[in-house]
Amino acid sequence: MRPLAIDLFCGLGGWTEGLLAEGYYVVGFDNERHVYGEAKYPGQLVIQDVLTLHGSQFKDAALIVASPPCQEYSYMAMPWSGAKNIAAEYRSGVRDVAKLTALFDACFRIQREASEAAGHHVPMVVENVRGAIPWVGRSRWNFGSFHLWGDVPALMPMTKPRAKVGGIDFNGFKNGKGTSPAFNDTRHAAYGIKTVGHGHTRHQASGNSISRRCSSKSKARKHAAATIAKIPFVLSQHIARVYYPERVA
Repeated sequence: MRPLAIDLFCGLGGWTEGLLAEGYYVVGFDNERHVYGEAKYPGQLVIQDVLTLHGSQFKDAALIVASPPCQEYSYMAMPWSGAKNIAAEYRSGVRDVAKLTALFDACFRIQREASEAAGHHVPMVVENVRGAIPWVGRSRWNFGSFHLWGDVPALMPMTKPRAKVGGIDFNGFKNGKGTSPAFNDTRHAAYGIKTVGHGHTRHQASGNSISRRCSSKSKARKHAAATIAKIPFVLSQHIARVYYPERVA
């Protein structure tokens, strides 16, 4: 039997692609089915809000991975007066920090419940953006703009520095042609803004052509945001290899 992996806030399945390549059976959870032409989630998908899950149902999992959305983390990291005001309201208690971190905290609750039900530690790796650090604590590693918390292995792949770019070539998405070189550079160079609710991972470069050229609800924009959010294959495959049960044993 293949080892079971759980992908929370799975989006287009960046985590899942690496897990599948290493031989895992993967179940992803999201509150929306992402299908954009040929781009879609590659594993078994359950449409469910992650906040409603109880970790005991994952007691047989070999690994849990997660990419909770974090629009406000990213926004508050920007050098804008509005962003600074929101951060100040959280720090002063005007806004509830528990609500800000609820999705991130849910991942570790689920891990704790899974481990208690299993009778042993179930490893978990959580991905988020750098802007989350002031609110959830320092990340243990980062792969470009992808910051990691949880059971992050000691030895991790490295990224090469990339030059910042001014925006994203959005025409490729409008025409169904996929990503452009500028798009791939932006994913590693920008903070990334995760733009929607509980089940999604959406990174969007601040001030880029997506926000200028189409509505927030357009399918093209959702495709672009979901693609930027995807965990790089080299990263997901590395984590999958480290925690494959035979290798752990």
